[in-house]
Amino acid sequence: MVCFGAVIFDDFLDKTFYGRTRPISDRFVPEALAISGFSREQHLGFEEPKVVMEHFAAWLEKHTKGRPIFVSDNVAFDWQFINYYFHRFLGRNPFGFSGRRIGDLYAGMVKDASKATEWKKYRVTSHTHNPVDDARGNAEALKKFKELGLKI
Repeated sequence: MVCFGAVIFDDFLDKTFYGRTRPISDRFVPEALAISGFSREQHLGFEEPKVVMEHFAAWLEKHTKGRPIFVSDNVAFDWQFINYYFHRFLGRNPFGFSGRRIGDLYAGMVKDASKATEWKKYRVTSHTHNPVDDARGNAEALKKFKELGLKI
């Protein structure tokens, strides 16, 4: 994991978290790192993952009531990192053991599994691979789902 972002789903989408974690291994894929926009040298200078995950857990506790729900564009990819890092560095995951994929919510809402990627048209913030921008765009799409009748 290089960095991740989160946005609290509310009317304003202004409560954000941005975490950058130092590598936990010498192994990495240069092409994958390039997508983040950071060099290996920059990545090596990021915070210790334990500190970042402690801050993320505290931020979640401050801004949510009850167990927060992990919602992501690609929950199969994003979840494995967040879940692993929480368990490895904190011994627990504030999200519990499940998450939601936005495309599946949309496909269910429109009752057509083949439409699972069409939800992206509801993002307002561009998908830049900056994790906070991407999380905000996803939350904007969820707000539109709510306007269209999805009970969130």
